[in-house]
Amino acid sequence: MPDPNGASPLKRESARLTEGDDRAPARSMLRAIGFSRADLAKPLIGVGHSWIETMPCNYNHRRLTEKVKAGVRAAGGTPMEFNTIAVSDGVSMGTEGMKASLVSREVIADSIELVARGHLFDGLVMIVGCDKTIPAAVMALVRLNLPGLALYSGTIGPGRYRGRDITLQDVFEAVGAVAAGTMTRDELGEIEAGACPGAGACGGQFTANTMATAIEFLGISPAGANDVPALDPHKDDVAEQAGRLVMDLIAKDVRPRQIVTRAALENAIASVAATGGSTNGVLHLLAIAREAGVPLSIDDFDRVASRTPVVASLKPGGEYVAKDLHDAGGIRLVLRRLEEGGLINGDARTVDGRTIAQVAESAVETPGQKVVAVRARQIKAGDVVVIRYEGPVGGPGMREMLGVTGALVGEGLGDSVALITDGRFSGATHGLMVGHIAPEAARGGPIAALRDGDLIEIDVSDRELNVELSETEMTRRMQDWRRPAARYPDGVFAKYAALVSSASEGAVTRPPRL
Repeated sequence: MPDPNGASPLKRESARLTEGDDRAPARSMLRAIGFSRADLAKPLIGVGHSWIETMPCNYNHRRLTEKVKAGVRAAGGTPMEFNTIAVSDGVSMGTEGMKASLVSREVIADSIELVARGHLFDGLVMIVGCDKTIPAAVMALVRLNLPGLALYSGTIGPGRYRGRDITLQDVFEAVGAVAAGTMTRDELGEIEAGACPGAGACGGQFTANTMATAIEFLGISPAGANDVPALDPHKDDVAEQAGRLVMDLIAKDVRPRQIVTRAALENAIASVAATGGSTNGVLHLLAIAREAGVPLSIDDFDRVASRTPVVASLKPGGEYVAKDLHDAGGIRLVLRRLEEGGLINGDARTVDGRTIAQVAESAVETPGQKVVAVRARQIKAGDVVVIRYEGPVGGPGMREMLGVTGALVGEGLGDSVALITDGRFSGATHGLMVGHIAPEAARGGPIAALRDGDLIEIDVSDRELNVELSETEMTRRMQDWRRPAARYPDGVFAKYAALVSSASEGAVTRPPRL
């Protein structure tokens, strides 16, 4: 039945905010900032982003936001822009600020939820860039279950150093090379100045590009959108199309929980394995699954990863950067390779209305490309460095260890020294590294009992991590163990430590039972 005031029937949520005589005060406030009565009669679409001057990752968000808004308007909606926060892992790495990174995921998700609920949006487009903004946005989308999508703002282009492509990973490893005396400070300065040539998230298959790939496999991002680099002129077109697409989702009443299913999450896990992606993908996909109400465990990651070959030679473990993947055929080409091998759930839905198998069929491979091909896996054993009390509670905040792993690689020890930790690794990490160990040391996990000189066995084939100690000795050590005093007795870190779950459950915050 048509609304007597001319309001769109698609205003399923926002009619309560803008329609009727009693909503005149709300309309008056919105008209003060440029919205007309006709604008307010249309579906209200939240367009959120994390533009911030602390990193290059999100620096194109304002530009892309204008394009998304134009698409929303062209399709008959009224966009409302809002901002949320971001914390740069790359900038804060090796400092106390790194503890804020994982905490920010929860804050970002909560802030998106609050704005969307507070202003009764009918739909939502989230522009995401740096590491934690991506899972946070998807967590919020499935929590709210409003028609919506996430659009990755794109990878940075590769830097150049003496005729070769470099990324931020090379800067971290150059620091280790200077410490080892194999590189001069002048050379370090050249690499520092050239590694990050403009806006966009870190260029390898680090956490941002891992999650951008995963959420396209998940179906919550438009197919073919996320691998377009940040400064590619086509990115503006992709953004405008995303604005139009959200209006189509509203018209068809397609909700995120119809897309983020068990099958879709397994596809996302396969994308992480197939591209040699970041271990942070485990944390983030577990958290997304929890918000969607889908049972998912770390055993599922092992099961899916064990059957999935690495098909993309991407840094840090491979040769190429994310822009090269785009040029080769993009995320859809990876998807097609896995679909050809029967390694994805082809019936899973996507926001653009196709099944994931139909998306795979649309892939166009660049002739002669060398980025996407099945690769052999090689692992070398060695000495073990243990870093503990860096888990979700112990940190708190589960800092990444790129400063340590980068130094090991830079000093030429990447193939001979392993690192195990209850903390996290950056997506730029490569080498023999075991992270997310749970239970963590701060919760009395076995890693707390380790001492210098203990012999540690990393058995990749059997998925086991063992220490050559008798049960009696382990019991004695744990009886002598005392939980360290909290590093932060009050403030946001204390609150986070009190509420956060294990890394094996996604390190999500949970309200206490009352």
